[in-house]
Amino acid sequence: MEGSMSTTTVLENGYLRVTVMPELGGKISSIQTLPNGDELLQQPLLPYAPRIPFMRFDDSDASGWDECLPSVAACDVTTPSGTASVPDHGDFWQVAWTVDAQSQTSVTLSADGFSLPLRFSKTIGLENNRLRVSYNVENTGANLAKYVWSAHPLFAVESGDSISLPASVKEVVVEGSGGGRLGVHGSRHFWPKTKLANGTLCDLSMAGAISDGIGDKLFATAPSEGWCALVRTRLKQRIELHFDAAELPYLGLWICYGGWPENRSNRQQCVALEPCSAEGDSLAIAAKEDRARSIAPGSKDRWSVELRVTRVS
Repeated sequence: MEGSMSTTTVLENGYLRVTVMPELGGKISSIQTLPNGDELLQQPLLPYAPRIPFMRFDDSDASGWDECLPSVAACDVTTPSGTASVPDHGDFWQVAWTVDAQSQTSVTLSADGFSLPLRFSKTIGLENNRLRVSYNVENTGANLAKYVWSAHPLFAVESGDSISLPASVKEVVVEGSGGGRLGVHGSRHFWPKTKLANGTLCDLSMAGAISDGIGDKLFATAPSEGWCALVRTRLKQRIELHFDAAELPYLGLWICYGGWPENRSNRQQCVALEPCSAEGDSLAIAAKEDRARSIAPGSKDRWSVELRVTRVS
């Protein structure tokens, strides 16, 4: 890496090694389990490079763990100050973050958005086999602001790995499905076993191969049990995300086995487990349907997610 992309922050505690890139959107670029150094996150599809406001996510490295705020989808939203254009995957993956505090096992970072007057901060901390990310968003403007937030950790997977959700999750809703394999936006499917649009039976919880060409974005109501997980069969690891379903009432699932980016020869093979504040990727639609979060001037919202890695037989 060169220039401004050279600065990284490494947290390590004997169980996990976490690499953070403050100047590259505050991205968590690597989570490795120790002592073997097994990588949990999708690695870059393109070399790391400065991110430009309003660039598309598929023109970036498309890897690691970024933050989506104040929208996931690019959209125009009406505000008291006029129309605001929000970029693809939001502001904060595109801007440099400031390191406000740091130790061997913890770092606090913050950044200011450019589409809406929001200041976003997070503390990433390690404790044994756990990585906890605590978030804080503040409205720095003079008027009420609306937003949606989604975690965006792209976990590397291999064919035969699986997505594990509590038994209370029985249905998912299609946000988008590459090639229409799960039907149109808004289609509903049983979880985990369902019928594809062509009538073929499918187990949505089983990870496929990159040659499958699959790219689906789904939403579920967040399980009250407050967790979702990946089982990495070869690594004999279970990767869990824990969260408060009252704070984050929806769960997004991005399952990609070679189906994206469509304009590239090298593509993702990953699953993103995405606790989020609203169903659907667009802030404009969420605001219109009264599903967006509202935050008063000078007010702050707080929430957290926790990653846990355990061994499985």
